[in-house]
Amino acid sequence: MELSSIIRKFIMALSGLFLIIFLITHLVINSLTLASSKDLFNEAAHFMATNPIIYAMQYVLALGFIIHIGMGIKLTIQNKRARSQEYVYNRMSKNTDLSSRSMIVSGGLVIVFLALHLRDYFYQMKFVGLPEGTTDYDLVVNLFTNPYYTAVYVIAFIVLGVHLNHGFKSAFQSMGANHKKYNPLIKIVSTAYSIVIALGFSTIAIFHFINQSSIL
Repeated sequence: MELSSIIRKFIMALSGLFLIIFLITHLVINSLTLASSKDLFNEAAHFMATNPIIYAMQYVLALGFIIHIGMGIKLTIQNKRARSQEYVYNRMSKNTDLSSRSMIVSGGLVIVFLALHLRDYFYQMKFVGLPEGTTDYDLVVNLFTNPYYTAVYVIAFIVLGVHLNHGFKSAFQSMGANHKKYNPLIKIVSTAYSIVIALGFSTIAIFHFINQSSIL
């Protein structure tokens, strides 16, 4: 049972690190929408959609999400069964930070946001198709004309940042990188990464909302 739990944590950590790399790549590409030229983002989006290696990687990415979500749910259920609720509450409240205590909540909210995100972008591009005369850039930017929609995205990015803050550290620890000499550095990198992701995506959403509002 113990070995099985260790393997599950390792797989979850590995899939989490894969998703961490994807997020920073996704942020870099989306940042191209901040450029004055639409063509730069459209060319990058076209390359991502037509490159055979990247096209194949989207299925690996989907598998990574499924594994990470499935392992997270399973480990949470196991932990609740293994410990009494009072013991968990007292131990976690004293020895862990907010991001650690809220992992299952933030993870659940991220899943809801992921479903919304896939509906608005992936499903639209892959299965419905863009309206005539509309580019990938237009699809991304036009969604942020709605203030409520923009607010939902910004809140989701903040929640994602909270989730990543603990997930980044936990992934390295689950893979054996747990040493008092390196843990402070891992903690700093984890916090910096989560801030960059949350602030970066939020900035993109808010920038396009303000920009579109000024045009309208």
